[in-house]
Amino acid sequence: MTQTSNREHAIVIGGSIGGLFAARALSDLFTQVTIIERDPVNDQPESRKGQPQTRHLHGILIPAQKFIDNNLPDVREKLLDGGALENDWGKVTRWHHFGGYSYECELGVRGIALSRTFMEYEVRKAVTSIENIQLMAETSVDSLVMNDTNTSVSGVHVTYRAKDHTQETILADLVVDVSGRGSPMPKWLNSMGYTAPEEQHVKINVGYATRTYTRTGKYLDEPKIFMIQATPPHQTRTTFMFPIEGDRWIVTASGYLGDYPSADANEFLEFVQSIPTDDIYNIISKEQPLTNVVTHRFPSSRRRRYEKLDHFPNNLLVIGDAVASFNPIYGQGMSSVALQVNVMKDMLEQHDNIISWKSFFQRTSKIIDWPWQVAAGEDFRYPQAEGEMPPAMNLINAYIAKVHRATHHDPVVFKQFAEVLNLIAHPMSLMKPNILWRVLLANTTKSTEINYMPVQKTTL
Repeated sequence: MTQTSNREHAIVIGGSIGGLFAARALSDLFTQVTIIERDPVNDQPESRKGQPQTRHLHGILIPAQKFIDNNLPDVREKLLDGGALENDWGKVTRWHHFGGYSYECELGVRGIALSRTFMEYEVRKAVTSIENIQLMAETSVDSLVMNDTNTSVSGVHVTYRAKDHTQETILADLVVDVSGRGSPMPKWLNSMGYTAPEEQHVKINVGYATRTYTRTGKYLDEPKIFMIQATPPHQTRTTFMFPIEGDRWIVTASGYLGDYPSADANEFLEFVQSIPTDDIYNIISKEQPLTNVVTHRFPSSRRRRYEKLDHFPNNLLVIGDAVASFNPIYGQGMSSVALQVNVMKDMLEQHDNIISWKSFFQRTSKIIDWPWQVAAGEDFRYPQAEGEMPPAMNLINAYIAKVHRATHHDPVVFKQFAEVLNLIAHPMSLMKPNILWRVLLANTTKSTEINYMPVQKTTL
């Protein structure tokens, strides 16, 4: 589209995956896009100081994959050439949940297994190779620049952390905050005379510990994904193991309600041995550890309700974890931000002027509702979880527990559930009559007596 006078410069605060996605989308619509990242950024896969979660296992759900394929078409090939593994999720996943294993079958939902640092490195290389995108590393945004009437953002005040902390004002036609869970936006709004958004919290006190191992033997040629999940409310320990580039396993153990795995190597192995099945323990107890155990704690999911504000500066948007930070065990963060970035680009393409912040937050709120419902619903299976429980959550959870158990036997239900978990089908799709009937049947009839319909393969 033809760029208008207020499409000269866009600033993206934050250089992680969400910031890179936002910058790529804006590069089609603005003459110049500047990514401002607080941490140093080196030309290699790495976990930066401001990204404690990147050292742990990540699931790349379908919307994030589609965003990469549609906007950075060479990246998938580079990831696969670099050792990432792609296969049908249902065929290669050994998922133990709610007392049994999911039905092993092709679902038509293809996933990529790789480390978060490798993925971000390739995405960053592709994004920063675009001519009109500039990455300013070791630069912190101190505050926003407002116009004379205090109604619109016109830039940012920055400090160059690597240049003797010199300061500068950078003007822009649009500022997008994708700085993550630690976003100072509420503080900035208060300092400018605006009201900060109300916040929702679901406190669950999850702790993580991760270690990588060699991947040898049959799993080199036939890699598997292992997901051994606690059944609430009595079990609190979960462990996932994914094959990643470099012929490695990445193993992340997690515990709810303060039942944290330890950074001690022996205690980490004992924690993995204590989960509901021995699948993962039997493998890693024979493999060579490649790293120390690293830990991370996530006290609560948090959502900032920007869509409920009556006043907000123009030319300013907030996206990703800066709006809603979910329990990471569900792997929804990157895909949620990809969907929000798609809304931003779509609205910019439809308007000659900068888009309405109110309309933007209302639309992205509907996107966030979906993964928030999934994450909060699962966390509220524990009576000790603290927060505002959505209406009818206990009833919904009772039904979803039946869905979990139905996936042990029924590939049709498993396919629908996989699409919901991958954010490509709405949770209400699990209530469709044909799915509801199969869920109830699977919970009342022996699996050998059910005449299952075949799974229809879909291209995503």
